[in-house]
Amino acid sequence: MRSWGREPATPPPGDPATMEEVRRHAAAGAAPLPPGAHRHGNEVHLEAHVHPHVGSADDGRPVIGIVGAGAVGTALGVALSRAGWQVGAVASRDPERRARFRSLVPGSRAFPEAAAILDECHLVILAVPDDALAEVARTLHLYSGQAIVHTSGVHGAGVLAPALAAGTSAGSFHPLVAFADLDRALAALPGATVAIEGDEALLDLLAEMATSLGAAPVRLAPDSKAAYHAAAVLAAGGLTALLDVVAAVAAPTGLDEAGALAVYGPLAAQALANARALGTGPALTGPAVRGDVGTIEVHLAAVAGAGEEALDVYRALGQRQVTLAERRRGLAPEAAARLHAAFTKSR
Repeated sequence: MRSWGREPATPPPGDPATMEEVRRHAAAGAAPLPPGAHRHGNEVHLEAHVHPHVGSADDGRPVIGIVGAGAVGTALGVALSRAGWQVGAVASRDPERRARFRSLVPGSRAFPEAAAILDECHLVILAVPDDALAEVARTLHLYSGQAIVHTSGVHGAGVLAPALAAGTSAGSFHPLVAFADLDRALAALPGATVAIEGDEALLDLLAEMATSLGAAPVRLAPDSKAAYHAAAVLAAGGLTALLDVVAAVAAPTGLDEAGALAVYGPLAAQALANARALGTGPALTGPAVRGDVGTIEVHLAAVAGAGEEALDVYRALGQRQVTLAERRRGLAPEAAARLHAAFTKSR
């Protein structure tokens, strides 16, 4: 990975005739490659084949190309552009998404195929679904001096290995933000966490990117991304699913979904604020803390009206509350046992 803002000390070796000789050598199937050569799939390049097409931005930062113009790619393109980064290109097979991205990120060029952006940027950001990462990486063959990162929360940088060559770097850049809506995502980036990992030479640049968005970069421990992402899904999708259950349980009161969220949303926000300020144990309130078995039994009968899934959620979270109350709030073992039995008996 090059040091951004500094040109290579010497021009890349290899005139056009030499490069052509290298390619002919590879096509002929000769075993040893000439000194300083490396392969990109079926192609062969010299070790120091530096990207010839695009210069650095005026501030010395890398020019960015984004693969994927969905919610994450578009939000990052807009946010990075507003933060002063040059976003030179986007790739998406959806023409409407390409057009929208270009309208939101002035000066960017748009392409239908991912590989086309390699001639337009130094840093490639793959903002594609997790299951598509490896396949997209196989279509890319980076130039020496380029870097590639993805925005997946669950995968490490290793999934990008098919795109790498000598002198390239890989990493991951995962903003811990819910990208359900562009404006809300942009508003949420300042103060958010961005998890970064990958090649050491790339991490300072990724940290600078996060900081420029007003976010806090966090380096994850090795091999921890699956646990990190599972916790993130519980905090976002899990909470949303819980709120859906809340609305379903509250339906007999006459509240629709909007009404239920208006009534119970502030309570959920207060619980989160208390947990952040006090810790989960001291923030816990309700019948589990008090050992009120009778209340739990009445609840279980009411929740059953919302269906088996809602009842399973109430049981699972109720059991966790009892365990938390016993461990951190001093709930007597006898009371905890009665509560656990009530949840089990309702099955």
